Amino acid sequence: MATPDKQRAAAAIAYREGDGAPRVVAKGRGIVADTIIERARASGVYVHESRELLALLMQIDLDSHIPPQLYIVVAELLAWLYHLEEAEKVLPNPNEHGDQRRPGS
Repeated sequence: MATPDKQRAAAAIAYREGDGAPRVVAKGRGIVADTIIERARASGVYVHESRELLALLMQIDLDSHIPPQLYIVVAELLAWLYHLEEAEKVLPNPNEHGDQRRPGS
């Protein structure tokens, strides 16, 4: 196993129906950050890298709602992710059917 980067940091947010806003459900540095990222990727959750947003999320207490000042930033990120997911549904994945050709070949 690789040596964890002690400077690496990560935070996770989640929105549950009925909540007024997303909550910070995990955050940490070093091994904890590596674990958050590994679990997210293993679960198929997109990992977004933004030092600025991370710095803000790290200031929020665990299980606390994000503040209204972050609503627009998080909404824009979620809208972008939704757009990516919808595009994946429409565009076929050439590797799903064993098609190894490159586009245009």
